[in-house]
Amino acid sequence: MDGVVTLVDEDGVEHGFEIIDMVELDGAQYVAVVPADEEPEEEDESDELVLLKVVAEGVEEFLEAIESEEEFNRVSAVFMERLKDDYDFVEGEE
Repeated sequence: MDGVVTLVDEDGVEHGFEIIDMVELDGAQYVAVVPADEEPEEEDESDELVLLKVVAEGVEEFLEAIESEEEFNRVSAVFMERLKDDYDFVEGEE
């Protein structure tokens, strides 16, 4: 899995995301994606890094949200360490 993937939101709208990193942790694979630039000349400094779990069903692979807060925290710590030189991380507002 690499390049740009298309994800469909809850309203059925398709969005392109660029895979920027992939990691295996505790026997599962995870990807970090950012919204794909539709117009490269417009740099948006506030792009969100989205973390998803790779789930295999037969020969097909799907991406799904990480539901467990504990699992998400472990995965995000790994990606933050791996990507710290390329991205500035800001804790989400509650």
